[in-house]
Amino acid sequence: MSYRKVNYEEVEQVSDAMHLLSEPLGCRQVGVTFSRCPPNWNSKPHDHTGDDHEEVYVLVRGTAEVRVDDESVPVEEGDAVWIAPEAERQIRNGDEESAFVLISAPEFDSGEADDDTWSLTGFQG
Repeated sequence: MSYRKVNYEEVEQVSDAMHLLSEPLGCRQVGVTFSRCPPNWNSKPHDHTGDDHEEVYVLVRGTAEVRVDDESVPVEEGDAVWIAPEAERQIRNGDEESAFVLISAPEFDSGEADDDTWSLTGFQG
């Protein structure tokens, strides 16, 4: 089959906001998480230095703040924020529910491969 479909509500919730979709979708090269953030919810601050993942946070509903290192990045519906692997990041939600799609991917080596494929390393899902 050339596609897979899953509804985030059918995937077991992790913590109090996250639904990890990569495994149910059978992803091999990208991490996908749907985060439905209740009012005043904060994610745990973290980085991806160890696995060298870059991330993109796309806000699909509401407003929120993404802390990147010591900088506050206000986001509203439709905004996307790219975050470097070594940067500490945290979602901080306001007084109303918000929802994000979080996408992560490992480093790729675009060197002189004979077959023009990317060499992926460090992905943990």
